[in-house]
Amino acid sequence: MSEQKIHKTLIIGSGPAGYTAAIYAARANMDPVLYTGLEPGGQLMITTDVENYPGYPDGVKGPEMMDDFRKQAERFGTEVNYDTVVKVDFTGPVHKVWTEGGKEIHAHSIIISTGASAKWLGLESEKKFMNRGVSACAVCDGFFFKDTKVAVVGGGDTAAEEALYLSKLCPEVNLFVRRDEMRASKIMQERVFKSENIIVHWNTETEEIIGEEEVEAVRVFNNKSGEKKTIPVKGFFVAIGHTPNTGIFKDWLEMDDSGYLLTKGKSTRTNVEGVYASGDAQDRIYRQAVTAAGTGCMAALDAERYLTEKGII
Repeated sequence: MSEQKIHKTLIIGSGPAGYTAAIYAARANMDPVLYTGLEPGGQLMITTDVENYPGYPDGVKGPEMMDDFRKQAERFGTEVNYDTVVKVDFTGPVHKVWTEGGKEIHAHSIIISTGASAKWLGLESEKKFMNRGVSACAVCDGFFFKDTKVAVVGGGDTAAEEALYLSKLCPEVNLFVRRDEMRASKIMQERVFKSENIIVHWNTETEEIIGEEEVEAVRVFNNKSGEKKTIPVKGFFVAIGHTPNTGIFKDWLEMDDSGYLLTKGKSTRTNVEGVYASGDAQDRIYRQAVTAAGTGCMAALDAERYLTEKGII
């Protein structure tokens, strides 16, 4: 029976963080192997136009951009595997993981870039108009709805931030809050209430998003009175939170109450030596492609220092 190979670096997850980590790791002689996960390319695979990533002056389709990232990682020798890591064991200096396809992989260092998934309302019309007026990121897509009326769903800080951001671009922002109060911090609520073009609809839930090819309106109902109304909007932003894809690490790595991985200081180091966290799996604040790529770079550099100190590279 052949001895189990120990890889220098294993990257769990793709997207801007994972592929950037792979590019840096491959160029640093770390021979990275990458497992893409359930959604190769991450959230950008369901994003049509990306106009805020440097280096693409005319914008780029999300899937095309991720294909560019993958090709660049492979060009330097990254081994990309289309499989999902479903179990980990971080007990020893050599870390072990198992994939859905039944492979057992050993590695000296691990970079986690499993991302986070946006929470959705679960409406059929929400799926129908994805990238055709429906979005989960105002900073990413708000510019496309400049000078139009839009709606935001949610009552927490994320929804308040999205509404305030859109209020600088749009003449009218309708904020649908399910309860008769917001969960957002007091300071965020004050900013929302002071904004003249944000209309807060209390006890309001979405019944259906309406349109032909693109979003044209939204039908909502008051969950106290049952009253329904249709509001014309071009953009519909769902801001009810994100779920970090970190469940398989809960017995091993420190995370906050929402499941975001905790890192040490300004580094990407986790509480386990040789394990690093990057991208939206550890970033609950910025959640942008460019910041994810930045932390992917940081994770590769942190892992490189670790491998050098251990005499592995």
